[in-house]
Amino acid sequence: MSTVLVVVITVVALGLALLGIAATLARRRIGLVHVVGALVLEALLVVQAVIVMVALLGGERPDEVATFVSYLVAILLVPVAGLLWARTEPTRWAGTVIAVAGGAVAVMVWRLLKLWEATGG
Repeated sequence: MSTVLVVVITVVALGLALLGIAATLARRRIGLVHVVGALVLEALLVVQAVIVMVALLGGERPDEVATFVSYLVAILLVPVAGLLWARTEPTRWAGTVIAVAGGAVAVMVWRLLKLWEATGG
């Protein structure tokens, strides 16, 4: 896993979370900036997943492969699920949904890195 990419993902995820909080505080639904932020976050997560899959196919394996792969799959679903839920939410709470998704990704990506590094992967 790339630590630099983890930091970039964290910055984008927290930025998305702040945008979501701002939308909630302004009592507004999410807009195009939220959608683009979620899509950029998803693209970065896909890049990270490809890097990890290449490393796994190359023979590097964490001790807890099932846990690691579960986190990897789940983290790819969080921004998509958050965006879909927020787009269908007719109230101002759509921003909160996006904020929670961004915060969850920010935490999960560091957990993935720790799982990877703990085993020397």
